[in-house]
Amino acid sequence: MSRHLERLLQIDSLLRTTTRPTTISLAEALEVSERTVRSDLAFLRDRFNAPLEFSRKKGHHYTDPEWRLPSIPLTTGELFALTVGARMLEAYAGSPYALQLQSAIARLSERLPETTWVNVQQLAEEHILFGAGAEIDLDPDIWHKIEDACSQRKRVLMTYYTASRDAISERRIDPYLLHVYRGTNLYLIGYCHTRQNFLWFRIDRIRKLEILPEQFTPDPQFNAKEYIANVFQHEVGDKQLDVKIWFDAKTAPYIRERRWHYTQQIEELSDGSLILKMTVRGINDLKRWVMWYGKGAVVKSPPELVELVREEVEVMRNNYALEQIKDLNYEFSRNSI
Repeated sequence: MSRHLERLLQIDSLLRTTTRPTTISLAEALEVSERTVRSDLAFLRDRFNAPLEFSRKKGHHYTDPEWRLPSIPLTTGELFALTVGARMLEAYAGSPYALQLQSAIARLSERLPETTWVNVQQLAEEHILFGAGAEIDLDPDIWHKIEDACSQRKRVLMTYYTASRDAISERRIDPYLLHVYRGTNLYLIGYCHTRQNFLWFRIDRIRKLEILPEQFTPDPQFNAKEYIANVFQHEVGDKQLDVKIWFDAKTAPYIRERRWHYTQQIEELSDGSLILKMTVRGINDLKRWVMWYGKGAVVKSPPELVELVREEVEVMRNNYALEQIKDLNYEFSRNSI
């Protein structure tokens, strides 16, 4: 921003917030000469048609308080879109950008008439609601450090908690990109020197992160879009799987209405059921996803996924059987007393 434009914005703000602003008081606030202030006021009148006047009672003032300096060409619709975006980020607890976006919108709103801004806020608050589901505890400092490391191609040293093993480890990572999955799941995708492979790391599980002085050279064979496209949800498997899953007629409409993977094909069956076919990586995420639909979904292939689901169902059946036995024993012992 040029110094002249910055000064015009400051004058505009002072005229709206200062009691009886004079040429002298404006010059003192801006730390410039009175001549510069007079020149800037004339510029506002001549170039921007600012409704400026001076009186002993009000000092320099706008005769039309609704007039705004057209320094930012922003429509009401664009401001509304930004406002909704800020509220969406706010709903996703832990978003590292929510506060910055809110601050930016507040500054942009100063360029709109007050009544317009009030209407935009009211519409966004009363008629559009967001629910993010489970919240995460995100450290904004770690997020912004990763941003810097990715852009500068700097290696990082991080202390990471692995939930599946309930263990803490130290990793040297070449950070390639940040991936936001379903709004609340934020991942760092990078090359892990411990595992000698590309891995995903949940950013809220990073306990400590240090940007190292050494830079890394990205692998020219790594294509981020292709890499993400092959993944089912957020798990990266060792091999691609040709998947076939049958969904009953009651569940089928929920499958048809979304595109679950870019390779998917749907085979419609005469009874209203369907078979979903796709080639993906990540067998454990597939297992969890299929089981979410309960009896409405049956895995047809690959065999290893069929077996994984079967084992999970068997363990669940045994768990519930054991709970029932415990409840019966408890009732029996209580009635025997």
